[in-house]
Amino acid sequence: MLAAGTGRADITPPLGIAHAGWGAQSHEGAEGVDMPLTITALVIEPDGNTDPAARIAILDIDTCMLAQGYDRAIREAVTEANGIPPSNQRVSYTHTHSGPIEGLSWIVKGAEMIGPWFASMGPASAQAVSDAITGLTPVRVDSGSGHCEININRRPVSHDGTVFTGRNAGGFVDHEVLITAIDDLDGNPVATLVNYACHPTIMGPDNRLITPDFPGPVRETVESIIGGTCLFLQGAAGNQGPVEGFTGDTSVYRRLGKQLGIEAARIRLGIDPVPREEVLDEIVSSGADLGMYSFNQAGESDSTLAVIESAASLPIKEMPPESEVQDNFDRIQANLEHVRKSGGSVEEIKQAAFPAKRETLLLRHTQTFGRGGEKRDIPIQVIRLGNTALVAIPVEPFAEIGTAVKERSPADWTLFSGYSNGYYGYLPMAYAYPEGGYEVGPTAPFEAGAAEQMIEDCLEAIQKLWS
Repeated sequence: MLAAGTGRADITPPLGIAHAGWGAQSHEGAEGVDMPLTITALVIEPDGNTDPAARIAILDIDTCMLAQGYDRAIREAVTEANGIPPSNQRVSYTHTHSGPIEGLSWIVKGAEMIGPWFASMGPASAQAVSDAITGLTPVRVDSGSGHCEININRRPVSHDGTVFTGRNAGGFVDHEVLITAIDDLDGNPVATLVNYACHPTIMGPDNRLITPDFPGPVRETVESIIGGTCLFLQGAAGNQGPVEGFTGDTSVYRRLGKQLGIEAARIRLGIDPVPREEVLDEIVSSGADLGMYSFNQAGESDSTLAVIESAASLPIKEMPPESEVQDNFDRIQANLEHVRKSGGSVEEIKQAAFPAKRETLLLRHTQTFGRGGEKRDIPIQVIRLGNTALVAIPVEPFAEIGTAVKERSPADWTLFSGYSNGYYGYLPMAYAYPEGGYEVGPTAPFEAGAAEQMIEDCLEAIQKLWS
């Protein structure tokens, strides 16, 4: 038997904080809050084993990304407050693009609020985990899957052969919705994990409000229909975008999030973690002869709980020296500030901001990998939760990676996620490199072939927990 509990902390940032991070945006600071940002925690332990070292904590955080420094600070805060080892924590982020952005920004106004906001996540995570531990109760676990079409491949080709970020109806897309249900022994919902692959870019450059994008309404909808606490685990969304995106209309993300939430709730209602057998009790005469059945418990659900940390050794692109990239970034940022201070038009500001966005990404990679040109270990984490594998990698993986792992996994159910345990950039499939586009430019530090290697290494890690 397992035990589980949940907790949640509000991390909505102050107004005026440096907001979003679109190269095409003209504003700098957030001007309002449409929906709060939160940290949601799930803690699981082998029932009866209260040793903190035996517990696993999963965090669902409403932020765009968390580089290694902030990821490490959150783990240290959770360990200090609750004793759960860093290796037993999964730090996931929804990847919303309508909250504050982390570091290396060309946005000046409100930038002084960024550091304190990210620093607040450690104590908030520790408190959410503490609340989850307080509510630990015996549970059973099982999973299920469904289908939702609020996502689409986001790599179409223009008339001149240029790959851009939009809607590609003929491209690879993963519409699968995976749900893990965690119920107490009376069948009451404790937690629901929702796994789906779609960039939270429904809200775009014109949006000036803080929102969690569609994952917020997903959680809200599931909790209102099912009860308990919902966590959203972002999938392999590197090349997956929303069917309606880049808008300033908040009703769109609420509508699409509710649509996904309703499908998640539908799946959840059909999951019964108790293994059952059908028994015909009697046949009652009532005009027609009515078969009266009972569905008796036939054993226990899988209560295995384990975690494994592994790594994929991936080839890194050769990159310019960090000093050269930094000089370029400083020059571009200085030009952007000149345009702003000289009263440039909205269009002029957008044109100056776009190259700053691109150079920011390249600077991040040179600071992490140096000149590149060699292989680096990229972490893989697999949690076994009963009959379900929760796979997490710290990149923005193309959907083909997640689908391949799910299809070949030895687990009954496999929830595959990027956007977890730090951030190293995009991980495209090899076919995408000659095509070009945003996901294979300065956003991707890896050489072609790295994604295919990641698939094999993820499967090897899962196999170790199922062997």
